[in-house]
Amino acid sequence: MLARVARRGAKVGLASRIRLHHADASALQVYGLFDFVLAFWMVHEVPDQETFLQQVRAALKSDGHLALVEPKGHVGPAAFDRTVRLAEAAGFTTTRELRVFFSRGVLMVRRGGSAA
Repeated sequence: MLARVARRGAKVGLASRIRLHHADASALQVYGLFDFVLAFWMVHEVPDQETFLQQVRAALKSDGHLALVEPKGHVGPAAFDRTVRLAEAAGFTTTRELRVFFSRGVLMVRRGGSAA
């Protein structure tokens, strides 16, 4: 999946603006503050979503955004709503719904407090 993102970014001239990172299941292991995190079709695979979402918040700048997108085929409405509630509890506010083919998605912004 990361190779696809790299190829698509290069194809549209955005490769220099994209930083890809592969983490293990226990921690994000990222250092620095980011403007935007895309969690695309993967949060349902994370064993501890609550900790993951807290780590994402800590990795974002104070006005950073999280795009949370899950596949409709694997994640039903109730499970997606649960994930959104976990993100809200971790310190995000939903700004709008995202329309993505075969997906459920929301765009969220990191709520107040100092960045990690």
